[in-house]
This record gives sequence, C-alpha cells and structure tokens, in this order.
Amino acid sequence: MNITLDGRRAMITGGSKGLGLAMARMFAESGGHVALVARGAEALEAAAAEIRAAAPGATVVAIPADIRGEQGCAEAVAAAIAGLGQVDILINNAGTSQRGPFLEVSEALWKDDLDLKLMAAVRLCRGVLPGMVERKWGRIINVLNIGAKAPAAGSAPTSISRAAGMALTKALANEFAPHNVLVNAMLVGIIESDQWVRRHAGEQRNITWEEWKAEQGKSVPLGRMGYAHEFAAQALLLASEMGGYITGTAINVDGGRSPVV
Repeated sequence: MNITLDGRRAMITGGSKGLGLAMARMFAESGGHVALVARGAEALEAAAAEIRAAAPGATVVAIPADIRGEQGCAEAVAAAIAGLGQVDILINNAGTSQRGPFLEVSEALWKDDLDLKLMAAVRLCRGVLPGMVERKWGRIINVLNIGAKAPAAGSAPTSISRAAGMALTKALANEFAPHNVLVNAMLVGIIESDQWVRRHAGEQRNITWEEWKAEQGKSVPLGRMGYAHEFAAQALLLASEMGGYITGTAINVDGGRSPVV
C-alpha cells in the first residue's frame, strides 16, 4: 500500500535541512507539492534543487523568511499561496533547542523562543486556516519534542514553548474538526537532524559522528537514534487521506524514550 498526497500542497517551515527537508522530500516523492520556508537562502535553494531532482513532477517553492515576527509570517504565507496556489498542509517545524538553568534564562531568550516556536505557529495557522475551512480540507502538524510532555530540569524555555504548542494543537483540533481540518503534533525524540550534528561538533570530542550517535542511542529503548525518513513517514501518514480519522493527538516519535505516552 502506497500513501500518496495526490497533488496536495504543503508549506513546511524549517524546510531547508534535517527533519523539514526529509518531510518535504517525502511529500514531493509521494505526489505532493511543497513550499520550503527558512531563513538561509543558500540552504533553501540547495534543498529545493535536491527535491526537484528526486521528484521532477513536483512544484517546489523556496521562501526565505524570518517567521519570528508578524510581517515575516504574513509574507511567508502569501509567498506559499502565490507559488502553490493554495496551502492544504502546514508543517510548523521551525525551532531550536534553547535551554538552560531557569534563573539564567534572560527575558530576551524567552521572547525569542516563544516568538519562533509558539507565536509563529499561531500566525501561520491564522494565515492558512481560512482557505482550509473554505475548501473543507486541511492538515496542520506541529513538530514539538518529548519535553512538551515530560520537561526535564534546565529545559526552559524550549520545553515550555513546546508544551504550549501541544495545547495549541488540541485547541485547534477541537475547533476545526467540523471543517475537516485535522491538527496533530509530532514529538521528536533523538532523531538524526542538523541540531544533533551541531551538538556533536560543539562537544569537540575526539570521536566520530557514528560513535557519537551510538552513545546517544543508548538512552533509547530501541537502542539507536532515529532516522529523519522515519519521522517523515509518520508526517506523511498524518498529512494524507489515510490519516483522515486522526486529530488532536500528540504522537511520540522517539523509539520509546519518553516516560509519558
């Protein structure tokens, strides 16, 4: 059984690297069209070229935008609609993992984190929902992490903004279900992505990437880090007609690592 998107059009933030790129590529290979949103124009163009090569029939739009503010979100939505014709699927994937001892987290860091992870999702949802409601079809997937359910010590502000994203998911799912707009969250565990590559480099230890990955995988019941394509496959299901009875959920994609189901 193949899961297809049948020409559906997806807007994916944080779409130039890591999980965002993996989702965009899989969506395009599955019959969808994609608009990639990220800040770096060079990385965006490279990602778009990669997807076009993998899925020649797909429309791929690269949108350089900073979505931490209202204007950036509005411009990104307008560009996605202009490039694709409409947005059927929104993937709120942009974000970083900012954390530290609570008393050391500055007001500026709190604001930056909430603007990027919570308010950007709010603004982008407001931008695409009217069209989804009008067409009686839509999918929104908020990419969070397992700290949203089980925040650790020293995990602010990221776990707080992610928990707010989980509440946003449920509120929107309940409100827009009568319009056939399904809203879900996917909670990331330890999965290969650009953030983990940077973390490995930042530790400056004399071990290879493969050795370092094996170390990280020891904390996962499955015994390994996840792969980006495994995460993308879950997103594809939720975005497709095959996921048509799933809404208001926060699904752990973490190899069993979260203590909270």
